[in-house]
Amino acid sequence: MDIAEFHSAVYDTVRRIPIGKVTSYGHIARLIGMPNYSRHVGQALKLAGPDVTPPLPWHRVVSSSGSISSRGPGTSGAERQRQALEEEDVEVAVGRTGDLKVDFKTYGWFPDRLDPIQHEDE
Repeated sequence: MDIAEFHSAVYDTVRRIPIGKVTSYGHIARLIGMPNYSRHVGQALKLAGPDVTPPLPWHRVVSSSGSISSRGPGTSGAERQRQALEEEDVEVAVGRTGDLKVDFKTYGWFPDRLDPIQHEDE
């Protein structure tokens, strides 16, 4: 799979995450057949940009512990992700160390495999 195919597979899979649910970078990587590429999933989402069409619900992807990944000091990405999730009625808790977390038992989306996409003309 080349990089363009990888990014396309990531974006197609992320678009399948239902509203009000989250999954992990690693689970996206497993679903597309690249289980050791969770960091690359994050990179693909970072490179997508805000104007990608159709829209990409990047905010529904979190770390394997359920934590919203920090974007570094002085950035607002984690807070924007929190707000986007809360708009979908996903509860984001603040941990003891100030980390933002989502409960996978309540909000997790972890299918074993993806069904083929049905197109309207089929």
